Amino acid sequence: MFTSYRASRFVLAGALIAVLMLLLGALGSRFGLWSFFVGFYFLFAGIVVALICAVWGIAALVFSRGAGPIKFRAPFVYGAMLSSLVLATMFVQFLDASRSPPIHDISTDLIDPPEFDQLIEVRGRNSNDLTYSDEDRQQQAIAYPAIKTLRTGRDLNESFDRVIAVATSMGWEIVNSDRRAGIVESTATTFWFGFKDDVVIRIRTANGASLIDLRSVSRVGMSDLGANAARIARFLTEFER
Repeated sequence: MFTSYRASRFVLAGALIAVLMLLLGALGSRFGLWSFFVGFYFLFAGIVVALICAVWGIAALVFSRGAGPIKFRAPFVYGAMLSSLVLATMFVQFLDASRSPPIHDISTDLIDPPEFDQLIEVRGRNSNDLTYSDEDRQQQAIAYPAIKTLRTGRDLNESFDRVIAVATSMGWEIVNSDRRAGIVESTATTFWFGFKDDVVIRIRTANGASLIDLRSVSRVGMSDLGANAARIARFLTEFER
């Protein structure tokens, strides 16, 4: 039957499988078991399964109208709730994606962004291009007007040490630190899918103060969902703290 005990258990099991597929897709990519493309397939498959289970569970509860033993209805309730939670979580993610500009290269200096050095080779040929285009400048200026050069009263050496300390505290992997050139290169890895975003920090002096500029670039994907801008904003806040 549409509302049989077997059907209710199927809905609950499907909801659990949907959650598992989301976790497997993300963490499998994170630990290199498969590419992020395969991880996305898991993600979308989980969404489809969750959608089916949510519709089935809600429909069963509506048509049954509270009739039948509680053991029939409880799995429908839990399955529908869990599936709806999965769908709501992914909806929020897609909503954030729609609000973010389709860019993945963010810099505090729109005119003269910091340049990468050793990380160019580390990124490899299959990563996003490092050309900071006029389109990137225009979209960033509109979407993230608060991302600007930090001016600090610290001298160059103190600023350099502070940059290293903050980058390390944020979990970034320091790849290159050149005190004479005033450059620090590092890589930030996202938790779920393990996406790698490269960050170069430039420290310069101007009129007795130090100027701190950052540039954060995703290796893959067109849109970073605002991750690079958020990373830079957090760094600047931590630097001044």
